[in-house]
Amino acid sequence: MSTARLLLALADLAPASPQAKQDQLRDHLGKLHAWSPEPSTALAAAELAKHDELHRDERLLRQGWGVVIGRIEVDGKQREVRVPLVNRPVRLKAVAPGSDIQKVIAAGDIEVHEALAGTDFAAQLEAVFKPARSAAVLEDLAWLPRAAAAAGFPDAAIGHPEPQRERDRLLVVAETVVYIAAEQGPTPLASGLRSWAKRPGIEQTAFAAMHDPVDAEPEADPRPPQCPLPLSGEQAAAVVQARTAPVTVIAGAPGCGKSHTLAAIALDAMANGQSVLIAAQSVHAADVLAELLDRHPGPLPVHFGDSERRDRFLTRLGTGTAKGHKRREVERLQESAAEAAEYTARIEAEIATWLDLESRRGRVQDLPLFLLDDFPGLRDADLDEADRLLARSRRDDGWWQRLRARLAAKRLRRIAGADGSTTALARALRTARDQRGAARLAAAGGLRLAPLWASLEAADTEAAQAIGRALELESGSADRRGAASRRALAELGTALRSGSRPQRRLRLESVDVAALLRAMPLWIGTVADVEDVLPARAGMFDLVILDEASHINQLRAAPVLARARRAVVAGDPRQLRFVSFASAAKTADVLDEHGIADRLGQLDIGKVSSYDLACGAGPVVELTEHHRSVPHLIGFSAAKFYHGRVKPITTHPRNHEADAISVHRVEAQSSQEGVVEAEVSRALELLAGLVDAGTVGLAVISPFRAQAEAIEAGILKRFDLETIRRHRMRTGTVHAFQGSEAETVVIALGVAEGDTAGRRRFAAGPNLFNVMVTRARGHLHVVTAVGETDGLIGEFLRYADRPPRSPGNGDPVGKWTARLADALEGAEVPVRQAYPVGHWSLDLVVGDAEDAIGVVAEVHPEGPAAHIARHRALRRAGWRIEEAFPSAYGDDPSRAAIDLLAELRGH
Repeated sequence: MSTARLLLALADLAPASPQAKQDQLRDHLGKLHAWSPEPSTALAAAELAKHDELHRDERLLRQGWGVVIGRIEVDGKQREVRVPLVNRPVRLKAVAPGSDIQKVIAAGDIEVHEALAGTDFAAQLEAVFKPARSAAVLEDLAWLPRAAAAAGFPDAAIGHPEPQRERDRLLVVAETVVYIAAEQGPTPLASGLRSWAKRPGIEQTAFAAMHDPVDAEPEADPRPPQCPLPLSGEQAAAVVQARTAPVTVIAGAPGCGKSHTLAAIALDAMANGQSVLIAAQSVHAADVLAELLDRHPGPLPVHFGDSERRDRFLTRLGTGTAKGHKRREVERLQESAAEAAEYTARIEAEIATWLDLESRRGRVQDLPLFLLDDFPGLRDADLDEADRLLARSRRDDGWWQRLRARLAAKRLRRIAGADGSTTALARALRTARDQRGAARLAAAGGLRLAPLWASLEAADTEAAQAIGRALELESGSADRRGAASRRALAELGTALRSGSRPQRRLRLESVDVAALLRAMPLWIGTVADVEDVLPARAGMFDLVILDEASHINQLRAAPVLARARRAVVAGDPRQLRFVSFASAAKTADVLDEHGIADRLGQLDIGKVSSYDLACGAGPVVELTEHHRSVPHLIGFSAAKFYHGRVKPITTHPRNHEADAISVHRVEAQSSQEGVVEAEVSRALELLAGLVDAGTVGLAVISPFRAQAEAIEAGILKRFDLETIRRHRMRTGTVHAFQGSEAETVVIALGVAEGDTAGRRRFAAGPNLFNVMVTRARGHLHVVTAVGETDGLIGEFLRYADRPPRSPGNGDPVGKWTARLADALEGAEVPVRQAYPVGHWSLDLVVGDAEDAIGVVAEVHPEGPAAHIARHRALRRAGWRIEEAFPSAYGDDPSRAAIDLLAELRGH
């Protein structure tokens, strides 16, 4: 089916502009607002600063100017108007430590009223926030009433809001206002989608791959990931998969490292010479990925959208005219990175060789040695040559190979010193190798890998740094910074310094995109930023990474996917999804009009998210190793929503019995105007106690907006700005908190015994509930007025009331481990066998709490590669690992136990 037809259908499904109905954004300013010049000394400014701190990830504070206030008739009814003609996101910051005076710091793009976009008034309004131009614009304000009229507010006179006696008269106020923004409606998409339908190359984009996937399997690229980030096996598999698949889906429960994986995919793609666009639903999610990339050496990302990071990027970019690093310098670092990776591989091979010898030693003890008596020549033979002859003797693909096979078998029997079947010879050869390995191990005094592990960890660190530095230098190399690229970078700097998004897009449209992406291959922004700012060119990037895709509808994802040739789509269908008011009947009618009624299951935009769509287009890599919370905090969700697949690698004796969920029951018959006051009071008392205890990283959340606002009002009244900042307090609804986390979280459930079934169903919605109970890293407090109850809430409360239990002993890996456990238990220390840590298992854990040590006593059953991967994972998780292989102790578990106890007590 035509990709253009799909885009036209989506355009017809897109909602009208949010400005189409005059009453939708009339009350644009929030409840709290301060009419004041900069810097503000008003009491309201201090309250706004508190609010800003409590919602710092949401960026709700705005600075507005040219505010139209009064009343206007809409659909025959009088409606109150409070609409700034121009605004921008801001932060409030004290002019000095401890000062009550707040100064306004720009934190995002200037936005002009939609009806004025592209007019002369837009430039004048933007100039208000630019010190170099504001004086000239503000000197004569005769243009301001005309601007208000052009925005749909006729007859507005310049005035002052206080006192406003003529309530029915429209005024436009030429003063600055700092306010809490009401929720903004999305920008219109229909016209943009229609224009995409006409663009050349759309059939070769990720958008087309998402809707019309091909059956052919792309050729795999098995090379290990090229990035400086440490990766689990699941994460590495995701990186490799994303190299060639048109669409790759990354699924992951809360805390399972989706952002880490996406950053690794981006860096690996750039190491392979590709350009990457990272797009997220929210500014906060984009910033999380940017911060993760900042923690590791690598290319400089372009922050092109509505982000506080844009100014920092421009500072680092400079003029963009530098010629770049010399080729020899880049090659030297690339050689260093290759040598570091090769050195790491050599240490891995050495460790694997010794582990293989340990395995062979174990087999020698179990296999009958009389096999070598039957083939005495193998005791001193060249076993490599014997293996080659054995392999050749088994060939049966043509008369020539059969002849060679007979000759090889004859020569092998001569070397072995006896006749016998190839099966018997193979067993004897294996026994001979095992015996030689055991002898080599014995000569070395047994297997002791501690020095090699230390070398491997140092090599891993050096290789990661070298790879990152090489990526960073190569992306700024002279080969990438030719004359055309330098011009493009200078134009990029000019574009990003433009005040508004339309201006930036207009300037970027004329930039040489190929030259620009060669110099700057990594770009980060929100989904809205992509459509509002980047040039509309099909397949502009090699790869697009779409984060939070479960929260993004198809309409908003389409222009992002159209700008790249391949896509990586990440999300979690068990967390909060996008909110849609799309009509099912309209969707069916539109698809029928376009002759694609059979695509309803795919294009039902009210139900099918971008993540859902991607799952039908490409392979899904699921991340199931949890890194965020103590085990008790993820246990309920892991079992209830992820069917036991999610395993916390945070498990350790210091926390496996930690009761990390406290339930605080209060009495209330029903909520009043959406608020359970008893819960609010108890939540604020808990917060005060946590502050007194010095706890840092606090959040109070609720499923219900009214309840969240009541909690926020209590916090604003009870705590000063310095306390809120020092303890890093947050508050809001569960929806606002998705994608965030805090050390300690207080949930005010917002449901009382007498509340309606609908209110209870909302709080117990599986996706919302999953997000709500997985935000805490260290401790969760649940305040509830619900008594004994059934359903999801009841299940969770019963889970919370049961203290967690220590993982029981699993089956021992082998006889040696069981004997060693017996020897240690005689010393009256806690000993656990087959202790689960994430997807791994430690042979033994000796000791308790922080002093516990993990003991590896046998080679991993899946072989040396799995053994090395487990060691790396456990060390990254903070485990202290000791080894006690039987070869190092002459098969005497008592000797091994003495050494382990000495390590335990000497720590």
